[in-house]
Amino acid sequence: MSAVSYRTQQVGEVEMFYREAGPADAPVVLLLHGFPSASHMFRDLIPHLADRYRVIAPDLPGFGQTKAPPRGSYAYTFDALAETVGGFVEALGLTRYALYIFDYGAPVGLRLALAHPERVSAIVSQNGNAYLEGFSDGWGAWQAYWREPSAANREACRDSLAPATIRDWQYGTGADPTRLSPDGYELDIAYMARPGAEEIQLDLILDYRSNVALYPAFQDYFRTHRPPLLAVWGRHDPAFVPAGAAAYRTDLPDAEVHLLDTGHFALETHYREIADHMRDFLGRSLRG
Repeated sequence: MSAVSYRTQQVGEVEMFYREAGPADAPVVLLLHGFPSASHMFRDLIPHLADRYRVIAPDLPGFGQTKAPPRGSYAYTFDALAETVGGFVEALGLTRYALYIFDYGAPVGLRLALAHPERVSAIVSQNGNAYLEGFSDGWGAWQAYWREPSAANREACRDSLAPATIRDWQYGTGADPTRLSPDGYELDIAYMARPGAEEIQLDLILDYRSNVALYPAFQDYFRTHRPPLLAVWGRHDPAFVPAGAAAYRTDLPDAEVHLLDTGHFALETHYREIADHMRDFLGRSLRG
């Protein structure tokens, strides 16, 4: 089994923390995490891929162990996150890679694909939304904030960052509690408790509307460049419903869709199943 290395890479004013495993000359799989997590969400998946692939999982600015400037010195927007990750990709010399996109990692990764479609060999979307059909009815407070970014509406979104919401709603909904380790949600809760973390996340919640505005561009990218795509989805996700997985077939009729009997953080309970789907899909998609 390939050992995991823990490294940092300077990208402008950001010191990106990342996990890496696998042969240096193997096809690259770039894992992009979501909210409110970090690359630790891939701790169980990486060993199941690293015998065959060079697996790289960075922490986004504002998350995990990546060190980024404070608010006011760094714009916590999805454009900025994608620009920084793009600089990270350049610094590592990655010219071709498969993308694993989850939650916030989806709009970041798809911005990379828009900028350099020739670099993307395949896409694995695990509860990574790119269609309006994927939204549940649990987005009311966020959508109100997008429409009217008032102080009151910003404050109404703060409950999304609370420990109970992270533990019970984001991680717990639809997941078998006997398979759900506390390690993931307790670490996310600790990260969220750091000074300034909530305000950064509230900035990103407001800017999430920019991702929705880009959905037509993402969908045009799918139609134009036809990347092989696997959607592997926790069917009980309270934020992104299974219709979001099926919607990929609108623009990519050959997209492969698998629904798993779990929730949003599907890797916490079903990393073996996801790894099996990925090994089969990437083995066929990247052949030659």
